[in-house]
Amino acid sequence: QVQLVESGGGLVQAGGSLRLSCAASGRTFRNYAMGWFRQAPGKDREFVAAINWIGSTTNYADSAKGRFTISRDNAKNTVYLQMNSVKAEDTAVYYCAASPSTVDATGVVGPYEYWGQGTQVTVSS
Repeated sequence: QVQLVESGGGLVQAGGSLRLSCAASGRTFRNYAMGWFRQAPGKDREFVAAINWIGSTTNYADSAKGRFTISRDNAKNTVYLQMNSVKAEDTAVYYCAASPSTVDATGVVGPYEYWGQGTQVTVSS
């Protein structure tokens, strides 16, 4: 079992930056692919970014490419999402997720079995 706790959300002005963190419990964190997803009001949950088990491969949604960076520190059992040049359309609840069934940086929801409670990001224009 893995427990995930996100932090770092809040209110930020358009064009600004924010860093989200996701702390994971469990000794097997380093074996999991990790991902960030988001859900805006009235919309489906969508993929944002993913990273493979060792941090050597990343995957981004088109909306995140060039602005967001996912990284992980396996010694600290933590995955990060650095958000730069944020836009109003980035407003959403952001969730981190862990996949024990794959080590690859997948953007598909199915393999992610463990989810955090989410952290709200609000971008003011």
